Amino acid sequence: MRTEKTRAAGAGLKVLVIGGTQFMGREIVKRLVERGHEVAVLHRRGHHDLGPEVRNLQADRADLDRVGSLLRAQRFDAVFDLAYDWERGTTADQVEATARACGDGLQRYVFMSSIAAYGPGLGHLEDAPLAPDDVPNPYVQHKAGAERRLFRMHAESGFPVTTFRPPFVHGPRQPFYREQFFWDRLIDGRPIILPDNGELASSWAFVSDVAESCVRAVEVPEAAGEAFNIGHTEPTSQRDFVELLARAAGVEAELAPVPREAIQAAGGEVMGGNLYFGEVLDLPPHTAILEKVTRVLGVTPTPFSEALAAGFAWYRTQPRRPIDYSFEDRLLADRAKAR
Repeated sequence: MRTEKTRAAGAGLKVLVIGGTQFMGREIVKRLVERGHEVAVLHRRGHHDLGPEVRNLQADRADLDRVGSLLRAQRFDAVFDLAYDWERGTTADQVEATARACGDGLQRYVFMSSIAAYGPGLGHLEDAPLAPDDVPNPYVQHKAGAERRLFRMHAESGFPVTTFRPPFVHGPRQPFYREQFFWDRLIDGRPIILPDNGELASSWAFVSDVAESCVRAVEVPEAAGEAFNIGHTEPTSQRDFVELLARAAGVEAELAPVPREAIQAAGGEVMGGNLYFGEVLDLPPHTAILEKVTRVLGVTPTPFSEALAAGFAWYRTQPRRPIDYSFEDRLLADRAKAR
Protein backbone atom coordinates (compact mmCIF):
# COMPACT_ATOMS: atom_id res chain seq x y z
CA MET A 1 0.00 0.00 0.00
CA ARG A 2 1.23 3.46 -0.88
CA THR A 3 -0.31 6.63 0.56
CA GLU A 4 0.18 9.96 -1.18
CA LYS A 5 0.43 13.11 0.93
CA THR A 6 -2.62 15.34 0.95
CA ARG A 7 -3.91 18.03 3.25
CA ALA A 8 -4.74 16.50 6.64
CA ALA A 9 -7.17 17.59 9.33
CA GLY A 10 -4.40 17.44 11.95
CA ALA A 11 -3.54 15.13 14.81
CA GLY A 12 -4.97 15.17 18.28
CA LEU A 13 -8.58 14.33 17.44
CA LYS A 14 -10.78 12.63 20.00
CA VAL A 15 -11.82 9.42 18.21
CA LEU A 16 -14.18 6.55 18.99
CA VAL A 17 -13.97 3.19 17.21
CA ILE A 18 -17.15 1.14 17.59
CA GLY A 19 -16.02 -2.46 17.28
CA GLY A 20 -12.33 -1.64 17.50
CA THR A 21 -10.95 -4.82 19.07
CA GLN A 22 -10.94 -7.24 16.11
CA PHE A 23 -9.51 -7.48 12.58
CA MET A 24 -10.20 -4.20 10.75
CA GLY A 25 -10.83 -2.37 14.01
CA ARG A 26 -7.44 -3.27 15.44
CA GLU A 27 -5.68 -2.05 12.31
CA ILE A 28 -7.57 1.24 12.42
CA VAL A 29 -6.88 1.77 16.13
CA LYS A 30 -3.18 1.10 15.58
CA ARG A 31 -2.96 3.76 12.88
CA LEU A 32 -4.96 6.31 14.85
CA VAL A 33 -2.70 5.93 17.89
CA GLU A 34 0.44 6.17 15.73
CA ARG A 35 -0.88 9.44 14.24
CA GLY A 36 -1.33 10.99 17.68
CA HIS A 37 -5.10 10.81 18.09
CA GLU A 38 -6.85 10.21 21.41
CA VAL A 39 -8.61 6.89 20.88
CA ALA A 40 -11.37 4.99 22.66
CA VAL A 41 -13.02 1.72 21.63
CA LEU A 42 -16.62 0.74 22.30
CA HIS A 43 -17.41 -2.98 22.58
CA ARG A 44 -19.15 -5.47 24.83
CA ARG A 45 -16.25 -6.33 27.13
CA GLY A 46 -14.89 -4.44 30.09
CA HIS A 47 -11.28 -4.64 28.85
CA HIS A 48 -9.14 -4.94 25.72
CA ASP A 49 -5.54 -5.70 24.76
CA LEU A 50 -4.90 -2.65 22.55
CA GLY A 51 -2.60 -0.89 25.00
CA PRO A 52 -3.01 1.52 27.92
CA GLU A 53 -3.31 4.58 25.66
CA VAL A 54 -6.64 3.32 24.27
CA ARG A 55 -9.65 3.94 26.51
CA ASN A 56 -12.34 1.29 26.90
CA LEU A 57 -16.07 2.01 26.72
CA GLN A 58 -18.35 -0.95 27.39
CA ALA A 59 -21.72 -1.27 25.67
CA ASP A 60 -23.72 -3.57 23.45
CA ARG A 61 -24.15 -1.85 20.10
CA ALA A 62 -27.86 -2.72 20.17
CA ASP A 63 -28.32 -0.90 23.51
CA LEU A 64 -29.10 2.47 21.95
CA ASP A 65 -29.74 4.21 25.27
CA ARG A 66 -26.32 3.22 26.59
CA VAL A 67 -24.51 3.99 23.33
CA GLY A 68 -26.28 7.33 22.94
CA SER A 69 -25.50 8.30 26.52
CA LEU A 70 -21.79 7.57 26.03
CA LEU A 71 -21.64 9.52 22.77
CA ARG A 72 -23.43 12.55 24.19
CA ALA A 73 -21.21 12.57 27.27
CA GLN A 74 -17.90 12.19 25.41
CA ARG A 75 -18.45 14.34 22.27
CA PHE A 76 -15.97 12.75 19.89
CA ASP A 77 -14.45 14.53 16.89
CA ALA A 78 -14.59 11.37 14.76
CA VAL A 79 -16.45 8.06 15.02
CA PHE A 80 -15.62 4.84 13.18
CA ASP A 81 -18.68 2.60 13.02
CA LEU A 82 -17.42 -0.92 12.28
CA ALA A 83 -19.53 -3.26 14.42
CA TYR A 84 -22.04 -5.64 12.87
CA ASP A 85 -24.00 -8.18 14.92
CA TRP A 86 -23.92 -11.39 12.85
CA GLU A 87 -26.53 -13.07 15.07
CA ARG A 88 -29.15 -10.31 15.35
CA GLY A 89 -28.11 -7.93 12.60
CA THR A 90 -27.30 -4.23 12.98
CA THR A 91 -30.14 -2.32 11.41
CA ALA A 92 -30.34 1.03 9.65
CA ASP A 93 -32.36 2.34 12.61
CA GLN A 94 -29.53 1.46 14.99
CA VAL A 95 -26.89 3.08 12.79
CA GLU A 96 -28.93 6.25 12.35
CA ALA A 97 -29.60 6.51 16.08
CA THR A 98 -25.88 6.21 16.80
CA ALA A 99 -25.02 8.82 14.18
CA ARG A 100 -27.59 11.28 15.51
CA ALA A 101 -26.24 10.91 19.05
CA CYS A 102 -22.81 12.21 17.97
CA GLY A 103 -23.78 15.88 18.19
CA ASP A 104 -22.99 18.95 16.12
CA GLY A 105 -19.22 19.02 16.69
CA LEU A 106 -18.54 15.82 14.81
CA GLN A 107 -15.90 16.14 12.06
CA ARG A 108 -16.27 12.69 10.48
CA TYR A 109 -18.44 9.57 10.79
CA VAL A 110 -16.78 6.66 9.01
CA PHE A 111 -19.20 3.80 8.35
CA MET A 112 -18.04 0.34 7.29
CA SER A 113 -20.47 -0.86 4.66
CA SER A 114 -19.82 -3.60 2.08
CA ILE A 115 -19.71 -4.21 -1.64
CA ALA A 116 -22.76 -6.37 -0.89
CA ALA A 117 -24.76 -3.14 -0.46
CA TYR A 118 -24.94 -2.87 -4.26
CA GLY A 119 -26.42 -6.34 -4.69
CA PRO A 120 -24.76 -8.86 -7.03
CA GLY A 121 -23.18 -7.54 -10.21
CA LEU A 122 -19.95 -6.55 -11.90
CA GLY A 123 -18.12 -3.24 -12.17
CA HIS A 124 -20.04 -1.16 -9.63
CA LEU A 125 -19.11 2.52 -9.35
CA GLU A 126 -19.72 4.42 -6.13
CA ASP A 127 -22.70 6.30 -7.60
CA ALA A 128 -24.49 3.07 -8.59
CA PRO A 129 -27.87 2.41 -6.91
CA LEU A 130 -27.76 0.40 -3.70
CA ALA A 131 -29.94 -2.65 -3.06
CA PRO A 132 -33.56 -1.81 -2.14
CA ASP A 133 -34.88 -1.92 1.41
CA ASP A 134 -36.95 -5.03 0.68
CA VAL A 135 -34.00 -7.14 -0.50
CA PRO A 136 -34.36 -10.54 1.23
CA ASN A 137 -30.76 -10.81 2.49
CA PRO A 138 -30.69 -9.10 5.95
CA TYR A 139 -27.01 -8.18 5.75
CA VAL A 140 -27.43 -6.50 2.36
CA GLN A 141 -30.61 -4.80 3.56
CA HIS A 142 -28.92 -3.46 6.69
CA LYS A 143 -25.79 -2.14 4.96
CA ALA A 144 -27.63 -0.52 2.05
CA GLY A 145 -30.33 0.89 4.32
CA ALA A 146 -27.80 2.33 6.77
CA GLU A 147 -25.92 4.06 3.96
CA ARG A 148 -29.14 5.58 2.64
CA ARG A 149 -29.95 6.98 6.08
CA LEU A 150 -26.47 8.42 6.59
CA PHE A 151 -26.32 10.09 3.18
CA ARG A 152 -29.83 11.46 3.71
CA MET A 153 -28.52 13.08 6.89
CA HIS A 154 -25.62 14.47 4.87
CA ALA A 155 -27.99 15.94 2.29
CA GLU A 156 -30.24 17.46 4.94
CA SER A 157 -27.70 18.85 7.40
CA GLY A 158 -24.18 18.28 6.06
CA PHE A 159 -23.62 15.34 8.41
CA PRO A 160 -19.95 14.45 7.71
CA VAL A 161 -20.30 10.80 6.74
CA THR A 162 -17.85 8.70 4.73
CA THR A 163 -18.64 5.09 3.85
CA PHE A 164 -16.49 2.21 2.62
CA ARG A 165 -17.64 -0.77 0.54
CA PRO A 166 -14.99 -3.50 0.69
CA PRO A 167 -15.48 -6.99 -0.76
CA PHE A 168 -14.12 -10.00 1.16
CA VAL A 169 -11.39 -8.68 3.48
CA HIS A 170 -8.27 -10.78 4.10
CA GLY A 171 -5.12 -10.51 6.14
CA PRO A 172 -3.66 -11.16 9.60
CA ARG A 173 -6.25 -11.87 12.31
CA GLN A 174 -8.85 -13.01 9.78
CA PRO A 175 -11.86 -13.95 11.96
CA PHE A 176 -13.56 -16.12 9.32
CA TYR A 177 -12.27 -19.49 8.11
CA ARG A 178 -11.25 -18.21 4.68
CA GLU A 179 -7.59 -18.00 3.70
CA GLN A 180 -6.83 -20.49 6.49
CA PHE A 181 -9.31 -22.96 4.96
CA PHE A 182 -7.22 -23.18 1.80
CA TRP A 183 -3.79 -23.03 3.44
CA ASP A 184 -4.73 -25.91 5.75
CA ARG A 185 -5.60 -28.06 2.76
CA LEU A 186 -2.67 -26.94 0.61
CA ILE A 187 -0.18 -27.72 3.37
CA ASP A 188 -1.85 -31.09 3.97
CA GLY A 189 -1.45 -31.87 0.27
CA ARG A 190 -5.18 -32.13 -0.35
CA PRO A 191 -7.07 -31.24 -3.54
CA ILE A 192 -8.92 -27.94 -3.46
CA ILE A 193 -12.54 -28.27 -4.54
CA LEU A 194 -13.58 -25.63 -7.08
CA PRO A 195 -17.32 -25.02 -7.45
CA ASP A 196 -17.97 -25.69 -11.14
CA ASN A 197 -14.64 -24.61 -12.62
CA GLY A 198 -13.88 -21.77 -10.20
CA GLU A 199 -14.64 -19.10 -12.77
CA LEU A 200 -16.86 -16.85 -10.63
CA ALA A 201 -15.39 -13.39 -10.04
CA SER A 202 -13.85 -13.13 -6.57
CA SER A 203 -13.10 -9.68 -5.10
CA TRP A 204 -10.82 -9.11 -2.11
CA ALA A 205 -9.39 -6.27 -0.04
CA PHE A 206 -6.33 -6.30 2.24
CA VAL A 207 -7.14 -5.38 5.84
CA SER A 208 -4.23 -2.91 5.97
CA ASP A 209 -5.49 -1.08 2.87
CA VAL A 210 -9.00 -0.85 4.31
CA ALA A 211 -7.68 0.49 7.62
CA GLU A 212 -5.41 3.07 5.98
CA SER A 213 -8.24 4.27 3.75
CA CYS A 214 -10.55 4.67 6.74
CA VAL A 215 -8.00 6.75 8.64
CA ARG A 216 -7.31 8.86 5.56
CA ALA A 217 -11.04 9.62 5.44
CA VAL A 218 -10.61 11.50 8.73
CA GLU A 219 -7.56 13.39 7.46
CA VAL A 220 -8.83 14.39 4.01
CA PRO A 221 -11.58 17.05 4.10
CA GLU A 222 -12.85 16.06 0.64
CA ALA A 223 -13.88 12.63 2.00
CA ALA A 224 -16.98 14.04 3.73
CA GLY A 225 -20.16 12.97 1.98
CA GLU A 226 -18.40 10.33 -0.13
CA ALA A 227 -18.56 6.55 -0.53
CA PHE A 228 -15.47 4.55 -1.52
CA ASN A 229 -14.91 1.16 -3.08
CA ILE A 230 -11.72 -0.45 -1.79
CA GLY A 231 -9.92 -3.65 -2.79
CA HIS A 232 -7.22 -5.17 -4.93
CA THR A 233 -7.07 -3.91 -8.48
CA GLU A 234 -6.07 -7.28 -9.99
CA PRO A 235 -9.03 -9.13 -11.55
CA THR A 236 -9.46 -12.53 -9.94
CA SER A 237 -11.67 -15.59 -10.07
CA GLN A 238 -12.12 -18.26 -7.43
CA ARG A 239 -9.50 -20.31 -9.29
CA ASP A 240 -7.10 -17.34 -9.40
CA PHE A 241 -7.52 -16.81 -5.67
CA VAL A 242 -6.63 -20.41 -4.82
CA GLU A 243 -3.57 -20.28 -7.08
CA LEU A 244 -2.40 -17.04 -5.43
CA LEU A 245 -2.82 -18.64 -2.01
CA ALA A 246 -0.77 -21.62 -3.14
CA ARG A 247 2.04 -19.37 -4.35
CA ALA A 248 2.05 -17.52 -1.02
CA ALA A 249 2.48 -20.90 0.70
CA GLY A 250 5.16 -22.05 -1.76
CA VAL A 251 3.22 -25.11 -2.93
CA GLU A 252 1.42 -26.31 -6.05
CA ALA A 253 -2.36 -26.42 -5.90
CA GLU A 254 -4.18 -29.56 -7.01
CA LEU A 255 -7.54 -28.27 -8.24
CA ALA A 256 -10.63 -30.48 -8.28
CA PRO A 257 -13.59 -28.90 -10.12
CA VAL A 258 -16.94 -30.24 -8.88
CA PRO A 259 -20.33 -29.09 -10.23
CA ARG A 260 -21.89 -26.63 -7.81
CA GLU A 261 -25.21 -28.42 -8.24
CA ALA A 262 -23.60 -31.67 -7.07
CA ILE A 263 -22.01 -29.93 -4.07
CA GLN A 264 -25.32 -28.46 -2.99
CA ALA A 265 -27.16 -31.75 -3.54
CA ALA A 266 -24.62 -33.48 -1.26
CA GLY A 267 -25.27 -30.95 1.52
CA GLY A 268 -22.51 -28.42 0.92
CA GLU A 269 -22.78 -25.26 3.02
CA VAL A 270 -21.25 -21.78 2.72
CA MET A 271 -21.26 -21.62 6.53
CA GLY A 272 -21.48 -24.65 8.77
CA GLY A 273 -20.06 -28.15 9.00
CA ASN A 274 -20.01 -29.04 5.30
CA LEU A 275 -17.74 -26.28 4.02
CA TYR A 276 -16.27 -26.83 0.57
CA PHE A 277 -14.81 -23.42 -0.40
CA GLY A 278 -14.10 -21.50 2.80
CA GLU A 279 -16.59 -19.66 4.96
CA VAL A 280 -19.25 -17.61 3.11
CA LEU A 281 -17.15 -17.35 -0.05
CA ASP A 282 -19.11 -19.16 -2.76
CA LEU A 283 -21.57 -16.33 -3.40
CA PRO A 284 -22.90 -14.56 -6.51
CA PRO A 285 -20.12 -12.36 -7.91
CA HIS A 286 -19.65 -8.76 -6.81
CA THR A 287 -16.97 -6.54 -8.33
CA ALA A 288 -16.37 -2.79 -8.22
CA ILE A 289 -14.38 -0.12 -10.03
CA LEU A 290 -11.42 0.95 -7.88
CA GLU A 291 -10.19 4.42 -8.78
CA LYS A 292 -11.75 6.94 -6.44
CA VAL A 293 -9.96 5.77 -3.28
CA THR A 294 -6.58 6.54 -4.88
CA ARG A 295 -7.68 9.80 -6.49
CA VAL A 296 -9.34 11.26 -3.37
CA LEU A 297 -7.62 9.56 -0.43
CA GLY A 298 -4.23 8.87 -2.02
CA VAL A 299 -4.27 5.15 -1.16
CA THR A 300 -2.91 2.69 -3.72
CA PRO A 301 -3.95 -0.89 -2.88
CA THR A 302 -1.22 -3.36 -2.00
CA PRO A 303 -0.41 -5.95 -4.70
CA PHE A 304 -2.46 -9.07 -4.00
CA SER A 305 0.54 -11.41 -3.80
CA GLU A 306 2.35 -9.16 -1.34
CA ALA A 307 -0.73 -8.89 0.86
CA LEU A 308 -1.30 -12.65 0.87
CA ALA A 309 2.32 -13.20 1.89
CA ALA A 310 1.66 -11.08 5.00
CA GLY A 311 -1.43 -13.13 5.75
CA PHE A 312 0.43 -16.40 5.32
CA ALA A 313 3.21 -15.26 7.69
CA TRP A 314 0.55 -14.63 10.35
CA TYR A 315 -1.19 -17.94 9.59
CA ARG A 316 2.06 -19.84 10.24
CA THR A 317 2.13 -18.46 13.81
CA GLN A 318 -1.35 -19.75 14.63
CA PRO A 319 -2.25 -23.20 16.03
CA ARG A 320 -3.80 -25.59 13.52
CA ARG A 321 -7.44 -26.41 14.06
CA PRO A 322 -8.74 -30.00 13.95
CA ILE A 323 -10.29 -30.64 10.52
CA ASP A 324 -12.82 -33.25 9.46
CA TYR A 325 -12.27 -33.89 5.76
CA SER A 326 -15.02 -36.50 5.43
CA PHE A 327 -17.46 -34.31 3.49
CA GLU A 328 -14.80 -33.27 1.00
CA ASP A 329 -13.67 -36.89 0.68
CA ARG A 330 -17.22 -37.87 -0.29
CA LEU A 331 -17.34 -35.11 -2.92
CA LEU A 332 -13.99 -36.19 -4.32
CA ALA A 333 -15.05 -39.85 -4.39
CA ASP A 334 -18.26 -38.98 -6.24
CA ARG A 335 -16.23 -36.85 -8.66
CA ALA A 336 -13.90 -39.78 -9.38
CA LYS A 337 -16.85 -42.11 -10.05
CA ALA A 338 -18.41 -39.62 -12.47
CA ARG A 339 -15.27 -39.24 -14.58
